[in-house]
Amino acid sequence: MQPHYIDPRTGKHYPLTDRRWRSDDGNPMMMSTLPGIGRDDIDSRERSIWRYRAALPLPIASSASMGEGCTPLVEKPWGELRPLFKLEWFNPTSSFKDRGASVMVSFLKQLGVGHILEDSSGNGGAAIAAAGAAAGIKVKILAPSYTPMPKVAQIRAFGAEVQLVEGPREESEHEAIRQSDNIFYASHNWHPFFLQGTKSLAYELWEDLGFKAPDNIVIPTGAGSNVLGCHIGFSELLASGQIKKLPRLFVAQPLNCSPIDASFVASTDAPVDRIVKPTIAEGTAIKRPIRLVELLHAIRESGGQTVALTEAQITDAVRQLARTGLYPEPTSASAAAALALLHKSGAIKASETTVVLLTGTGLKSTQLMTELFGS
Repeated sequence: MQPHYIDPRTGKHYPLTDRRWRSDDGNPMMMSTLPGIGRDDIDSRERSIWRYRAALPLPIASSASMGEGCTPLVEKPWGELRPLFKLEWFNPTSSFKDRGASVMVSFLKQLGVGHILEDSSGNGGAAIAAAGAAAGIKVKILAPSYTPMPKVAQIRAFGAEVQLVEGPREESEHEAIRQSDNIFYASHNWHPFFLQGTKSLAYELWEDLGFKAPDNIVIPTGAGSNVLGCHIGFSELLASGQIKKLPRLFVAQPLNCSPIDASFVASTDAPVDRIVKPTIAEGTAIKRPIRLVELLHAIRESGGQTVALTEAQITDAVRQLARTGLYPEPTSASAAAALALLHKSGAIKASETTVVLLTGTGLKSTQLMTELFGS
């Protein structure tokens, strides 16, 4: 059977030629299982995520690429450990979301979509605005009114229209869905092709490590596109015989907004009530991840677990990373904070190969970083 969209809640299939971002039942869709690729399928002429284009579900003739991917993997001391930090802020708009945006926008342009809508607290909007500019597609971004102004300025710099929405983060999504009757909703949280971009991280780590999988990956997580991307990519590599086992996926969330941790700890796939408060890790402040069931499945199947972090633990991790020469935004520093707790509990050992994803730069959190280091 040809690659297709699938609604995991109902099992319904949809062709990739459909201009859709969700199923007829209103559910988020996933891609059907793909066979994966081997090292001989890598296009070594490309120094970007597009070197793995053979792993995509269909050929994309023209890529809206700014050179995303091929980011540094740097070993640094972290207590008794020597983890590998994946510096995703070296992507063109300074966050990992460039991976998903490049593939999704390239695919939508190939479908003939000329105007797209996205909701984002910042990094996703910047990535899609940049990819839209590269593709020649008109972009509108809906962002929470509290989004840091440096992130809003970056989105506007790429020529995108920005509408600031009052209320919590999810109100921007609700407003985007209301407007989706008039503009195609190219959501980094909803559209399956975004995950086809983030899965490049799995292929890239495999290549970075000499065509081996790491033992562990620690991921700062809100909606979970990096978690699902890694799970999809490494599952394909396992299916194609390129690796022997999946890496364990460890999810880091701020305790103040930790719905994935709440459900994981309760051993359920259903949402679990937990008090939500403001957090300095604002990029992961997603109260209701739309792919919660798929996220929990990915974590459990890999043998991983979740960690919920206090604001003080995240702040301490920002300071400690800076003392090693790394300058991440607090959202991604939560992964390093989680690593310390996972090692202390015995879940991660010094003898294992552990990758910590640092997904965005501290330059995007100028006000907070100034408060931490300005005096």
